[in-house]
Amino acid sequence: MAGYAIRMFAITGFYHRYFSHRTYNTSRFTQFLFALAGNSAVQRGPLWWAAHHRQHHRHSDQIEDPHSPEQHGFIWSHMLWITSRENFATGLKEVRDLSRYPELVFLDRFDILVPALLGAAMYGLGLVLEVLAPGLGTNGWQMLIWGFFVSTVLLFYGTCTINSLSHLFGGRRFATNESSRNDPLLALITFGKDWHNNNHHFPGAVRQGFYWWEYDLTYYGLKIMSWLGIIWGLNQVPARVYEQARLAKESS
Repeated sequence: MAGYAIRMFAITGFYHRYFSHRTYNTSRFTQFLFALAGNSAVQRGPLWWAAHHRQHHRHSDQIEDPHSPEQHGFIWSHMLWITSRENFATGLKEVRDLSRYPELVFLDRFDILVPALLGAAMYGLGLVLEVLAPGLGTNGWQMLIWGFFVSTVLLFYGTCTINSLSHLFGGRRFATNESSRNDPLLALITFGKDWHNNNHHFPGAVRQGFYWWEYDLTYYGLKIMSWLGIIWGLNQVPARVYEQARLAKESS
């Protein structure tokens, strides 16, 4: 459904690959639009999301990792960590580069504003369609529940698989010092975000599916945006990383 697809792309393409890892460049205005889109996924503000993700990479599967299944168990890593008081605050030390933008700080402080407006808009759309296209059989409450709430829950659980399942199941191309794995099925659900071992080995690349057969829907979308001039300076996978992958395959 559109509510899932658009916001999953916003999480993986903007919150993750831009705000967390800065794998490409864009204008300040577009940066703000990216923050709005990511915020609509109801996964807190851009600074909070990026700060926790950077902490995860810095201390992956160590005690300081906020959502490691190795340290805290599956259920905690999957969803309970986000409900913890100790993880509620935004670690501004991790996002000094982003916290200098007052518009991003505002969105982070009032992170419920955009989701509330989106929910209201979905309800309004349902009312309009009920009048203008009664043959569709929709109404305000139906659009709110299915277009907003259901897609938001599916999106949340899809994103949570990165923290939990992606450190437990799948293949490991690179011998990183934590338990990240590549999972083709979850990579499809998360639009390419679940080539997780690739990402942990070299988080600076704009693509997480390092090879053509590792489908990465988010990267395809970002590539199109670069052709349109919306973003630029996409960081590609260095040749040395492919050489490391080749040597690892030969030695296995």
